[in-house]
Amino acid sequence: MSTPAIRARTRIKICGITRLEDALEASRLGVDAVGFVFYDKSPRYIDPQKAATIIRQLPPFVSAVGLFVNPSQEYIAEVLQTVPLGVVQLHGDETADFCSAQRRRVMKAMPVSNADDLKQTRRFNCPLLLDAKAPAGVYGGTGKSFDWSLLQGFEHDFPLTLAGGLNIDNVDEAMSIRQWFSLDVSSGVESSPGIKDAEKMRAFVAAVNNAKGL
Repeated sequence: MSTPAIRARTRIKICGITRLEDALEASRLGVDAVGFVFYDKSPRYIDPQKAATIIRQLPPFVSAVGLFVNPSQEYIAEVLQTVPLGVVQLHGDETADFCSAQRRRVMKAMPVSNADDLKQTRRFNCPLLLDAKAPAGVYGGTGKSFDWSLLQGFEHDFPLTLAGGLNIDNVDEAMSIRQWFSLDVSSGVESSPGIKDAEKMRAFVAAVNNAKGL
């Protein structure tokens, strides 16, 4: 008897956490990672000390991700002295060399609006987060998606995460594009910037877990 194929589980990251109760609820729902924004121009910015307090109360096996935008190496080091992050997410114009120089695991966000943007991914030897390209001077957090059909046939040697405008209404569409390593949601599960909605989080996790996929 042949062994049935097992579809890999798509992991879930909820980004822009600012409250302990939201982090704990996300963990209870089975979310794999929670994200903290260390970019002070974002409405979801969190003070490193507050983030550290939240992370230390997370249950085992829930990863803490720190989002940075065009940081200096000194700033990353300063945050890491306080915050026990497992992953550094670089969401600005950081170079491939800067990504490679990090001592923590790295995920590089890549803004996408056309096929030429995808060609830029070849420079990076690390996991990527594909997000909608924001207006000049804005880095993510727009709640908008890009044309996912651009991703048909797209390949990268490291895990791929999809972000940008995800919500319970388009999870099935996202999962029909490819087998994603993970989906990253923020505004799609919020009642206001940085304030998560428990019911929206529950519905999003259920939608990912129940998606038919490819």
